[in-house]
Amino acid sequence: MEDGMRVIVVGAGLGGVTAAVGLHRQGHQVVLYERGAELREAGTGVVIMPNGLRALAELGYDTHDIGGARPAPARTGGLRDWRGRPLLITDAAQAQRQVGSMVVADRTRLHRALRAPLPAGAVRTATPISRLEAGADAVAVFGDGDRVDEADVVIAADGIGSELRGRLFPGHPGLRRIGRMDLRGTLPRPAEPDVEELLAGILIDRRTGAMFGLFPLGADGLYWFTDSPLPETLPEPEQARELMLALTADWHPAVPALLAATAADDVYVDPIACLAEPLPTFATGRIALLGDAAHAMTPDLGQGASQAFEDAASLTRHLTEAEPAQAAERLLRYDAQRRPRANRLMRAAERQSRLTSQTGAAAWMRDTLLRAIPARLATRQLAAIWHA
Repeated sequence: MEDGMRVIVVGAGLGGVTAAVGLHRQGHQVVLYERGAELREAGTGVVIMPNGLRALAELGYDTHDIGGARPAPARTGGLRDWRGRPLLITDAAQAQRQVGSMVVADRTRLHRALRAPLPAGAVRTATPISRLEAGADAVAVFGDGDRVDEADVVIAADGIGSELRGRLFPGHPGLRRIGRMDLRGTLPRPAEPDVEELLAGILIDRRTGAMFGLFPLGADGLYWFTDSPLPETLPEPEQARELMLALTADWHPAVPALLAATAADDVYVDPIACLAEPLPTFATGRIALLGDAAHAMTPDLGQGASQAFEDAASLTRHLTEAEPAQAAERLLRYDAQRRPRANRLMRAAERQSRLTSQTGAAAWMRDTLLRAIPARLATRQLAAIWHA
């Protein structure tokens, strides 16, 4: 294959840039279209699970240092109640010995590092793509009604609110909000209070259904996130923080202290949503979907980024040395490999969301059952999720 296929990737999120890099490294002519005026990824931290790191390594990245991220120290994790008392214990060190380490990265630095291998001419910003038109030999892409480009293969990686997904599957119900919001932030690790016992674990409150998680970020930073009931209208970040401070006033003292200590510019809030039902396929003709466009899931398993990286690695693998005439068949192989696993994790994440957000008698029973689960069984289940 002398010049490779012409491949268009729509959407420059974490999954889109890694797919573009992987395909570029395999000799394909890749063009990455981004609707924003610049390539950037705003936000807080991102957890990359061992399966995500393996996918990045397959794509040619040095996973020992991605955007300054380092492997997270192995800790005893699992679920705790709002006071920090153990409910379900997992041995992260044992899980990591079985399937590898995980990292927590600053999202902005990670995005910069992941896109660095792309040649400058491969990126087109401020170019929204709103429609695809598949012909026998190529796919034409359109933005604002005008024809923009065409390619042998198009990868739709335009995120959780994917416009292209709606165009490709007009009968699909799209996203479903689950009635909860995600508040998250990053901050330098303070000297007080002591947060060591909360790292890499999740606190849940059976009284309100609220949740808090904490991870180390780099050598001296912290990344926290919360999951709580969504008010009728999504609040601004500062309002959401005040709501969480009220909910966590009597939690483990580190929780409200960390929420209050985070700078306003480093706090983000989003409604939590997932696909209302799985897509019937991740590939149609010469078009494939990737990441949240294909399998938007709740964040409860921490697999959003890692699943996008698995998609990118799988697409790259199946399109290696492919000729244009083979494109549709190779994308069907991608669908056959990725859809069962991604959809299984999407369903598992939603089950976990329902479990951790329970309140009242159901939550009391949940906590009682969680305390009865042996640590070795919980660790084995964790390793199974991390195994690609």
